[in-house]
Amino acid sequence: MEKREPRSRKKKTFGLKGWAAVSGITVAAAALIGTLVYIQIGKQYETVFFPNTTINGMDASKKSVEEVKELISREARSYVLSIRGRGGNEEQVKGSDIGLEPVFDGRLEAILSEQEPNQWFQHRKTPQTFDIDTMIQYDQDKFQEVIDRLAFFQEERIEKPESAYISDYKPGTGYAIVAAKEGNQLDRDKALSVISQAVLDLKPELSLEEAEAYVRPHVPTDDPDLVSRVQTMNQYAGTTITYNFGGEKTVLNGDTISQWIKTGEDGKAYLDSGAVASYVKGLASKRDTYNKAKTLKTSYGQSVRITGGVYGWRIDQSAEADELAQLIRSGQSQVREPIYRQKGASHGETDYGNTYVEVNLTAQQLFFYKEGKLVVKTDFVSGNESKGWSTPAGVYSITYKERNATLKGEDYRTPVSYWMPFNGNIGFHDASWRNSFGGTIFKTSGSHGCVNLPPASAKIIFENIASGVPVLCYHLPGTESKAASGGTTKPEETKPAETKPTQGTTAPTTEAPKPTTSAPTTAPVPTTEAVTKAPETEPSTSASSPENKEKGPGVSSGSGKNEVGPGVRR
Repeated sequence: MEKREPRSRKKKTFGLKGWAAVSGITVAAAALIGTLVYIQIGKQYETVFFPNTTINGMDASKKSVEEVKELISREARSYVLSIRGRGGNEEQVKGSDIGLEPVFDGRLEAILSEQEPNQWFQHRKTPQTFDIDTMIQYDQDKFQEVIDRLAFFQEERIEKPESAYISDYKPGTGYAIVAAKEGNQLDRDKALSVISQAVLDLKPELSLEEAEAYVRPHVPTDDPDLVSRVQTMNQYAGTTITYNFGGEKTVLNGDTISQWIKTGEDGKAYLDSGAVASYVKGLASKRDTYNKAKTLKTSYGQSVRITGGVYGWRIDQSAEADELAQLIRSGQSQVREPIYRQKGASHGETDYGNTYVEVNLTAQQLFFYKEGKLVVKTDFVSGNESKGWSTPAGVYSITYKERNATLKGEDYRTPVSYWMPFNGNIGFHDASWRNSFGGTIFKTSGSHGCVNLPPASAKIIFENIASGVPVLCYHLPGTESKAASGGTTKPEETKPAETKPTQGTTAPTTEAPKPTTSAPTTAPVPTTEAVTKAPETEPSTSASSPENKEKGPGVSSGSGKNEVGPGVRR
């Protein structure tokens, strides 16, 4: 008989592998159960809409097609749209008044059939929205009648919008934007469209303001072009230009500038250049003195009114208008003098100041005052009256001065030591060929227009005068003198620094005569450019520049006694 081994009664352990197998079976079972539950839940979405589903603004979540239809029908029957207008006005449109009713064309069923039931979980947080145009309809004629009755569209209640605009100029304030008026006029087409859509969507309320159904002002208050334009206009009008005319001031500010501001076709502000030019022209007409008569209190105590000549202040109108316009456009307020074509010695009627040469063509006497002090008084010989070469009256200025120039005539060349032109080719110069001056010599034996001086007097004048010094030539009846002087005074007897020169027939006074108006106090200012317009009596200026050494009015040759040179008959 075979011997059997005894069976051990010791229990065996289950082990890790065993437990793993059990766990795997459990997880698989749980997963299977979960899947079955997920599928089971999903099956309900074969007949209802997913969570977070909106159809035409209505919550259709977990509702069947029939439930949605009933919801739509119920809402259609009791539907009222509240319309809020601008200013707190409110109107209503009732569904029953416009024949509102649902329309079902199978689109709801189509949406439901397109759902994948097993995708229900992802829609728990992901919404889906559908807009169906044919779910609601109304009677168009009834709708139009209801809309026409709304207060929003009643003509007597409508306030049309008004665009913003720029105010008139106000002194001290300038320009401002007058705000636009919104009004309450509806854009009828836009309003009908948004009301219709609100009805079709069964919305309970509608704000016409939020729907932007109102007619807007053509130019709103914050229009960028309008804001830019008012800024530009205020920059122009805010400019103040103060013109200084020797203590007298003319102020140009927004009161005047505002009249020059225009608006172009492009809607931008601009400065009327023509108006600026007209202003400068008016300024020149008031302040220029170059073409105006001068009043001189002569050394004889009498006053004369001198016309002619080209001396005085003259604004460069073109240059000043350009400069002024630029200052206004840039808003640069300032105190300034205008740009001058030429200047005088001082402002006012006595624009020649207190340094000038007084030339009495009647008496044939000259007085040279420097800073109010008499430097030279001398007789002279002016243009030959019998030949029609009289030295013209008028107010001029020394153009330049030159030593050792040559005066050229038709058939002669005469050197002079001191040449000081003041009216084209007419000027002061020494006449060493003459032995007498003053009296009536000029009537038959005068020059071709120049003022012939004794050499000693010419030297003193030359050493003390400068370009730009005024020369006032005039006639003064009653001061004629038949006696001529010898002109033999020695230069050393009359020094520039002294106030008692001895040239001529009479001793000079020490003070310049006081003018009829206030005496000028400033030294003369040279002109800024050469004179461009000479009087009709002015001779040719072909030799008037310092570069041409041949100068002076031309003279004809002849034979005489002891006197030779320009303007002396033989």
